[in-house]
Amino acid sequence: MINVSKSLADELISCFGERIKVTEPKTGMVSIQVPVDQWIDVAQTLRDDPHFAFTQLTDLCGIDYLGFGQSEWDTNDASHDGYSRGVEGLGPGRFDWQNRPESEDMEQRFAVVVHLLSVTQNMRLRMTTFAADEGLPVVPSLIEIWASCNWYERETFDMFGVIFEGHPDLRRILCDYGFTGHPFRKDFPLIGNVTVRYDEEKRRVVYEPVEIEPRVLVPRVIREDSRYQADDIDQAADDAAETLARGIDQNV
Repeated sequence: MINVSKSLADELISCFGERIKVTEPKTGMVSIQVPVDQWIDVAQTLRDDPHFAFTQLTDLCGIDYLGFGQSEWDTNDASHDGYSRGVEGLGPGRFDWQNRPESEDMEQRFAVVVHLLSVTQNMRLRMTTFAADEGLPVVPSLIEIWASCNWYERETFDMFGVIFEGHPDLRRILCDYGFTGHPFRKDFPLIGNVTVRYDEEKRRVVYEPVEIEPRVLVPRVIREDSRYQADDIDQAADDAAETLARGIDQNV
């Protein structure tokens, strides 16, 4: 059993030392960042060591940090002019396929995040690693440690293009096999790259260029001010007048 006098973060530091980075966020779930070359070894220990016993992998997903921290909204200076004036420019994904930007060279662009559960210790843990090469992101597969990550890794490969080395059946799981690109990458256009429809004459599915224009949707905001209060007063007056008229008719 885990030493109750120590927190999970302390136990992780005692076990792995400087091999990992440990953070304990406000949400209460401990997170660790693992170098990609230590990914398998750390995962194996977390599963097999009885101090941890993380025998269940509950989730695995990818993250693309391209454009991290950027915003297409100017929320400081434009609030008094309306939301439509708050758009600074087109954010990640708001471009067409022909004019898509080239992905910039950056360290730690693609991450893989795993959530683990220890039933015996009643603990949860978040484990993250970054692919070494953003041009060809490769991360070792965890399928030999937790078989439940099979389809999760396929989905991450499909959506983000992360290659899981050692996966026995790494192929698309949501997109067509001939699909171009990876939809969850920040340099993939939100409008897609083709339009798919069924052609009655050709009696097959056809692919055509996208005709949608990338734009920022401006939300409609309802404010509780005198304009709406006036409408409520008028409606209440109309209701009162109608009620009074019915009462007079009944007395007559």
